[in-house]
Amino acid sequence: MKLYNLSPAAGSTHVSKRKGRGPGTGNGKTGGRGHKGQKARSGGGVRVGFEGGQMPLARRVPKRGFNNIFAKPLEAINVSALDKFEDGATVDAQALLDAGILSKCRYGVKILGKGEITKKLTVKASAFSESAKEKIEKAGGKAEVI
Repeated sequence: MKLYNLSPAAGSTHVSKRKGRGPGTGNGKTGGRGHKGQKARSGGGVRVGFEGGQMPLARRVPKRGFNNIFAKPLEAINVSALDKFEDGATVDAQALLDAGILSKCRYGVKILGKGEITKKLTVKASAFSESAKEKIEKAGGKAEVI
């Protein structure tokens, strides 16, 4: 194979539109910008969210509380879901994903206390509620924070 044999995959490239090159192109004269106005000008246009001087939606809608943009939300699982596993198994995020209990786990798992657990499991998670920890240990298992 030589360099001159190489070409892009069919359909992956296209010829760019040549603006202002006559009426036959469909993009002549005003070049698809219409007649006059702010968007017709060179360097014209408005910023994202601008509503022509009207109070923008982002400022009209009331805001309350604090939204931490750096928060790393945990996936929540109840202890009742852990009963799917065999007695003596080690349960971690990967095991929950493999079992289909979780569909995604970006930052970690928190085990909550709803339901009952009957099997002795070693559960490794980012966090546990007090009642979940209590139920796991009552069933003879271990709750390990990782």
